[in-house]
This record gives sequence, structure tokens and C-alpha cells, in this order.
Amino acid sequence: MEELKERSQISEEFKWDLSSLFESDAQWEEKLKTLREQVDYLVTFKGKLNDADNLLLYLDKKWQFFLDLEDLFVYVSLRKSEDTRDATAQAMNGKVYKEYVYSISALQFEEPELLALSEEEFNKLKDDEKLKDYKFELEELYSRKAHTLSEKEERLLALFSGVSGAPGDIFENLQDADFTFETVKDKDGNDVELNESNYILLQMSKDRVLRENAFKAFYKEYKKHNHTLASTYSSCVKADIANATARNYESTLRKSLDSDHIPASVYDNLIDTVSKHLDTMYDYVAFRKKILKVDELHYYDVYAPLTEGVDKKYSYQEAREMVLKAVKPLGDKYVETVKNGLSSRWVDVYPNKGKSGGAYSSGTYRSNPYIMLNYTETLNDVSTLAHEMGHSMHSYLVNHTQKPQYEGYTMFVAEVASTVNENLFIEQLLKETEDPHFRLFLLNEYLEGFKGTVYRQTMFAEFEKRAHALCEKEGTLTAEALNELYLELIRKYFGDNLVIDEEVQYEWSRIPHFYRPFYVFVYATGYSSAVALSEKILNEGETAAERYLEFLKMGNSAYPLDELKHGGVDLNTPEPIDTALNKFRKVLDEAVKTATELGLI
Repeated sequence: MEELKERSQISEEFKWDLSSLFESDAQWEEKLKTLREQVDYLVTFKGKLNDADNLLLYLDKKWQFFLDLEDLFVYVSLRKSEDTRDATAQAMNGKVYKEYVYSISALQFEEPELLALSEEEFNKLKDDEKLKDYKFELEELYSRKAHTLSEKEERLLALFSGVSGAPGDIFENLQDADFTFETVKDKDGNDVELNESNYILLQMSKDRVLRENAFKAFYKEYKKHNHTLASTYSSCVKADIANATARNYESTLRKSLDSDHIPASVYDNLIDTVSKHLDTMYDYVAFRKKILKVDELHYYDVYAPLTEGVDKKYSYQEAREMVLKAVKPLGDKYVETVKNGLSSRWVDVYPNKGKSGGAYSSGTYRSNPYIMLNYTETLNDVSTLAHEMGHSMHSYLVNHTQKPQYEGYTMFVAEVASTVNENLFIEQLLKETEDPHFRLFLLNEYLEGFKGTVYRQTMFAEFEKRAHALCEKEGTLTAEALNELYLELIRKYFGDNLVIDEEVQYEWSRIPHFYRPFYVFVYATGYSSAVALSEKILNEGETAAERYLEFLKMGNSAYPLDELKHGGVDLNTPEPIDTALNKFRKVLDEAVKTATELGLI
């Protein structure tokens, strides 16, 4: 493997240009000095927000302040990613975080003051023509009134927030510091280290002996801590129930969905609709069993590769051209913006010593988007570029359409644009390739996306819903109850072709997302929405693409369900989930046909 270069050795054309944020660290420092003065000015409006002129001036100045704060935070975040060893960037982060804490504390008066108004007073204020640009923001604020407590009660809940977050912290500490896994053997008798970080990689090995040994050793450690982890998770759920009760919600699910104005029926609809398509998942499990040529399919076989990997290397220039070709269905203007971004140093391309791992998209309302890659010329890296460009274009379109108060987008829709780009990318590759082996590889990548993001995350969503309901009824959750529930769901979602190993029942206890209640379902709804949208774009053409782009431009100016409906998918109905899983069936049928023609099954 080629030794990583220092950042100074990377050509400038392959490094992002942060000048749309700040020209230098010195300019950043100068802007930082203005924050305290801005906050102190905003505090002078305390007790005066019941007047439309005052409120307009306050909100305008507040959003200018938050734009400055955002620029400062994002700049230092990007600087830290360039080289995590950089002490200057670490110190800058500490400085801006201190100002953030000061501002949040100082501006606490806004919501209680506005929510203390009578409904008549508030409506008169929000309907004032002067405040028309803030009307949705104000309506969204007032919608939370029934669940906002008095200032004294809110302060008490804030004091206990650290305690309610303790179960998640304990879980992370157990995983990171206290778990010790046995060394395992591969098929040749070699010792292989097992840890939390490499477990899934070992489960993706072609060596079945290694997969089985890693699986059993991994869950042996979780079994050892089963009762402790059950108590930890039970405490998390109890804290969520207490918070929901204190805020006058009928359930923890209702509290979790309320911030995005999503009815519980959307959550239930996901589980119900996916449950109606389990036959396709069972057929995929059967396909897996056949192509792996095993007498019994075990849980340690569900990540095993079904095809040979792709060894071909793609230069970064090739990757750019492949992404541009993939997004053509989204129109000339979209393509031109992507092309401009790729040539204007939006992207930090190659790994260097000290650089953060992985990939992400970032940026601010006033800057261009930024994409961090660690590009090593694999097909997965090209797909990652398409994915992150989806996020960046989502932000770009919002920021060039909406006012500052409606920048960004909620987690409920955050993965839609990135997944649409990924789907368009893989569809373009399938359209071009004639090599059946490569085609089968691509089809299986598609299938794994459905398995991992729609079926698995929906299974997690059902686990959470039933675990919370059980705790609300019984007052606690035991290890036995959680293990039994998880086994029941594994049987439901994977079917009879999977041998249910004893170790499977402990898998629930390693999922960190469960400590952020009812969060995982957005992966399944987001992926399903993206598949439904990309199918419409490819099949209906310009009209569907235009609706989709209008959805991307909406940012936080509407509730996410309304935005998605405008774009062409209505998650109040089963239709988007049905469309996505019908696509899963179509891809599976083609994979089976291709594997049969290749003599693999």
C-alpha cells in the first residue's frame, strides 16, 4: 500500500477551497470577536417581542448572528477534518463552542416569551404583513406550546437532561472500553483479531469458518453483559417515557415524531407495508442460500459476498464524468451546477496523513457546499462521490432558494437526495454494462441496500415500538423479554430459510441507534422515498424531475411530509413503500436470472 502523503504534498486542485467561508484563520478570528456584541444586542429585546416591529428586527438580527456562528463552526470543522493533529484547529473549535454556549443561554428568553402570549395575541403577531417571511417559523413554534412547560419546569428538565442521556453514555463506554473479544481462527488456523470495529468486515469475509468463529465469539461477549445491557436500555426507555409524560404526550413514539409533525400512522404504515412484502425478502434469503451453496444458511452468512468484487480502478477524472452522466435525468441546470462544483474545488479528494476518515457533505448558507472524500479509486468511492454530491446539491438548492430561517432540512428527508443520486448512478452502470459478472455484482449491491436499509431498519423500528410499548405496560424491560422479542422479529423478517442461531437474540443489545428512540425508521422511509422518486424520474422524465427539484428547494419552509408529497411521494399511503419493494422484487428476479445463466445456481 502506498504511504499516505502529508497534506502539503497534495496538489491544490484536489483540496477544497475554504475561501467562500474565510480567506484565512486570521479573518476567522476577527469574525469571532463580533459574536458577543451581537448576542448582547439581541438580549436587549427581552420583554419586547410582543411588538411586530421589534420582533422583525430581532429575528432578522438573530438569523444574521446564527449565519455568522454557522460559518465559524463549519470552517473550523472542515479545518479539523483536514488534519486531526492540527492543534490550532482544535483550539479554534474550543473558542467558537464557548461563544455558542453563551449565546444559547443568553437567548433562552425568546420561546417562553412568545409562547406566553395568548392565542389571539400570537395570531395577530404572526399574521402581521411585516412578519410574512417568518410566518411558518412562528406557526411551527406555536404548535409546540401544548408540550412546552413553564420556564421553571423547563429548567428542571434541562438539569435532568444529562441524567436521561446517561444510559447511552454507559452503553458506549461498555462497548468501547470494557468489552474484550477473543482472538478467532480462520479456515487455515491463523489467529485473527476481533473487535467492535472489524466485526462486520469479518462477517463479509469469504472464509465461512472465520465468519462463524467471529460471530460466536462476538456475541459471547454480549451474552456475558446481557442483563447489564438490558438494564441500560430499559433505563433509556424509562427516561423517554418520563419525558414524554412530563411534556403531555400520549406516548414516546408521539413525542419523537412531533418535531417533524409526522403522525404515528406513517410509522405504522412502514411496518405494515414492509410486512406485506416479506415474501420477497424470504426469496432473497433463499437466493443467498443457493448461490453460497450451503446446506444451511446461518446468520453469519447474511453479509457474505455473493459475487467477486470489482478490481477495476477509476481515476478521479473518470469518477467525475461517471457522476455527471448519472445525474443527467435531473436536467441540464443540475448537471451544470454539479460540473461547476467539481471543477471549483468543492471536493477534498484524497486521503492524507491525519485526515478524518470516511466521507461527508458540509457547508453553510453563505458558502458553497463542501465534500470530504478519501478517494482510493474504487467503484465504491465513485458511488460515494455521487451520494455526497446529492447532499451538497440539496443544500445548494435550498440555500439559493430559501431565506436563512428556512435553510437546511430535517433528518426525515436528509438521505433522500443522496440515495436518489446513488440509485441513478447504479441504474446508469446497469444500463451500460454487458459483463454478466459485473452486472450480478451491481444487482447484489442494490439488493443489499434494500436488505440493510429497508428491511433491517424496519425490523429495528418494530423492535423499538414493541419494546417501548412493553415498558409502558410493564414498567421495565428484562433481558429475557428483549431477547425473545428480537428472536421473534428475526424469524419474521428472514423466514424459514435462515437457521436461527442462539447468538442472534443478543444482537439488539449492540445497536447504538436504540439509544436515540424512534430514529432508525427514517432510514427506511428515506430509502423507500428515494427509490420511488428515482423510479418516477427515470420512467416519467422531465415532469417528475422538476417536481423532485422543487422538493429539494423547500428546505425547512414546510413540514417534511408535505415536501415529499410535493416531490411526488406520499408517505401517508403505502404507495412509496410498495413502489420501492416492487423494485426490490424486480432486481431480485434479474439477479436470479443472471446467476442462473452464469451457472451459479
